[in-house]
Amino acid sequence: MAPTHRVGVLAVDGVYPFELGIPSRVFEAADGLYEVFTCSVDGRPVRTNSDFSITVEHGPEALRTADTVVIPPFTTTAVPPEVPQTAVQTLASVTPGTRLISICTGAFVLAAAGLLDGRPATTHWMVADLFRARFPQVALDPDALFIDDGDILTSAGAASGLDVCLHIIRKDHGSEVANQVARMCVAPPWREGGQAQYIQHPVPEATATGTATARQWALENLHEPMTLVDLAEHSHMSLRTLVRRFTEEVGMSPGRWLIQQRVDRARHLLETTNLPVDEIAGQVGFAGSTSLREHLHAAIGVSPLAYRRTFRGTLSPTN
Repeated sequence: MAPTHRVGVLAVDGVYPFELGIPSRVFEAADGLYEVFTCSVDGRPVRTNSDFSITVEHGPEALRTADTVVIPPFTTTAVPPEVPQTAVQTLASVTPGTRLISICTGAFVLAAAGLLDGRPATTHWMVADLFRARFPQVALDPDALFIDDGDILTSAGAASGLDVCLHIIRKDHGSEVANQVARMCVAPPWREGGQAQYIQHPVPEATATGTATARQWALENLHEPMTLVDLAEHSHMSLRTLVRRFTEEVGMSPGRWLIQQRVDRARHLLETTNLPVDEIAGQVGFAGSTSLREHLHAAIGVSPLAYRRTFRGTLSPTN
């Protein structure tokens, strides 16, 4: 049996209690596959951004034993003019090759340590301009819920910490384990869209006609050819209105959303069935296996067979 994967959580002054608890809540719901411990930069109690402090059991030396290190966010008032240097120095002692994860403003610590130079990253959309000004050498994508760049993962605010931790479990142990953890946490195993859904978009009036009905119809008929005109008809809107309202409600264009749903459905079938790639392509509405390969590679950078090999471990002769 493989040893338990150790996850160290580094709490710095001003830490948000909700996000601080996410790694423990998510990883420890995975039936003993992970062991989570929390430490501070000096082993002393840590002030939160609320009206209480927390006592931790470990100092920074414990991070040397971690397989993954998570940096939760801290209050944005602590960001300017400098990132806590004690946190940056603590990261320098982490064993090379350790996987690093930031939630929200935790990305400021990774960037200040030079670990994100020339790499893609994300953070909360509200501090994206500050981050970009402070760290222009980082390829910031303020729309992403999280970015997986191999040994370093960065995520946006609050609930995206759940997203990235569930993604890690899915990456480490497959969709079945991740989905079970998501159910235990009463959280969606995967959220569509990006931060654009949450950036001060006006909420449609309750009596206004939205695109939800058309989206539900599309999800029930992904195997069928469909156009934007079809979506507009099911929304009882003009094509122009559909595109505008869809983007307001979902955070992306209807065409991009439709491709994402087909890719997500294909991923699910690759993970949970032995269906040939050609058949999966047909079930999710792609013209053929070539189209599925192109869209899957564009979305996550791997082929259908590589994805299936990662999440199922073996391939059947029909694959």
